[in-house]
Amino acid sequence: ASEIGGHASGVDIADYDACDKFAQQVLAEHGGVDVLVNNAGRSIRRSIDLSHDRFHDFERTMQLTYFAVVRLTVALMASLLERGGHVVNISSIGVLTNAPRFSAYVASKSALEAFSRCAASEFADRGITVNAILPGAVDTPMLRAGLGRGHAGHGDMQERLDNLARRTVSGKVGKPEEIAHAIYFLADSQQSSFMTGQALVVDGGATARLSTE
Repeated sequence: ASEIGGHASGVDIADYDACDKFAQQVLAEHGGVDVLVNNAGRSIRRSIDLSHDRFHDFERTMQLTYFAVVRLTVALMASLLERGGHVVNISSIGVLTNAPRFSAYVASKSALEAFSRCAASEFADRGITVNAILPGAVDTPMLRAGLGRGHAGHGDMQERLDNLARRTVSGKVGKPEEIAHAIYFLADSQQSSFMTGQALVVDGGATARLSTE
C-alpha cells in the first residue's frame, strides 16, 4: 500500500460562496481533481415541528448535509469530467430505516443518496462514476456524542458501544478505516469500474436482520 500525502484546509461548506472559493483554490493548487468524497453530516435530534426554531434546524441540516455537497460537486465537476473521476457520497443506513426524531438527518441523507443515482445517470457516458456509501454505526466523535440520549443504555462509553454492537449481525461497531476501505474501492478505477449509481451498505449487518426477531 502506498502512502497518501496532502494538507488540510478548513472551510464552512454551508457557506456556498466559501464552497466555490475552496473549489477554485483546490484546482489552482493541484491542477485538478480525480476523486471527490463528500462526507458531511449534522446529526440533530428534533421532533417534526413547524415552529420557527425547529424548522431552522431542519433547514440548516439540509443546507450542510445535502445542498453544500451538491454545490461542491458542481464546482468541481468540470475537472472530474476532464479526468474521468469518481464521486463518493457518504449517506447513511438511516435512508433504509429511520430513527425517531431524526427526520432532518434522514431526509438530508436520503436526498444525497438520490442525488448520487441521478448524477450517476447524467454523467455515466462522460466517464464519471457516482456512488454512495451507507454506513451503519461507526465509532466517531459524532456517534459517541449521540450515545448520551440513552438508546444504547446508560453505562460508561464502552458499555454503550458494546450495547450498540450487539444490535448488528457482526456484533461490532465499525471503525472509520473500514469505511475508508469502502471509499477507496469506489474511488479506484480498476476495482469498481462497473459500479455507478449504487448505494453500498457498510453496516456490520445491522440491516440484515429483522428487528422483530
